[in-house]
Amino acid sequence: MQSRNFRLQRVGDINWLEKNYKFQKISFSLDELIVVDATRGTKDIEKFSAVVSRLVGEVFIPVAAGGGIRKIEDAELLFNSGADKVILNSPLYTNPTLATEIINRYGSQSLVASVDYKVIAGTPVVFINDGAEPLSISMADYLLYLEQLGVGEIVFNSVDKDGTGFGYDIENIEKYAKSVNMPFIIMGGAGNERHLKEGLSIDGVSAVATANLFNFIGNGLPNARNYMLEHGSNLARWE
Repeated sequence: MQSRNFRLQRVGDINWLEKNYKFQKISFSLDELIVVDATRGTKDIEKFSAVVSRLVGEVFIPVAAGGGIRKIEDAELLFNSGADKVILNSPLYTNPTLATEIINRYGSQSLVASVDYKVIAGTPVVFINDGAEPLSISMADYLLYLEQLGVGEIVFNSVDKDGTGFGYDIENIEKYAKSVNMPFIIMGGAGNERHLKEGLSIDGVSAVATANLFNFIGNGLPNARNYMLEHGSNLARWE
């Protein structure tokens, strides 16, 4: 799916994805692949795990997968399907015991916390349930809560910037990237290689994520990586 402000537009199914993306080649432009089940409402974890299993057969980089994990068996299914990490969003707040179970069984490095937020009246507000339900806890307190929970990394995702291609939410990224002692990944808004470089240059940002360059811009990913390397970004060289 292509997402804009969390409104979804269909791009293609797994068969289309395998036909149109040469993952063995495109993997050299990436350090990690994030795969999320964005289905609204009830998600089918078994169906999603089957998709993940098909994808990882062509991908030789770490894969983080999430969406619909509601019990430890769901996480186990994704790990057994080839995921290297699992992603939690809503259960981090509604069922933190699940996060603790995953961490105790697989280690903190195996759990990624996805934080979706919208800026309302100048203040970033955390949302769960596919961006539908706001939380009353402040962003600073929520990030501290996640750190104390023991998650391995955080994906900081702007709903307002999502899919726009206008660039990351630099103001709030600069404000919160150094507020936690764990990898801080930014998502939402990247439309070109300059946005990626700008995001990665922010103190405290560990990684930048994009869907736009992945979905629609031909050689956008390899070109972006080359641009970032040429301009001094701290990325691995795969020659």
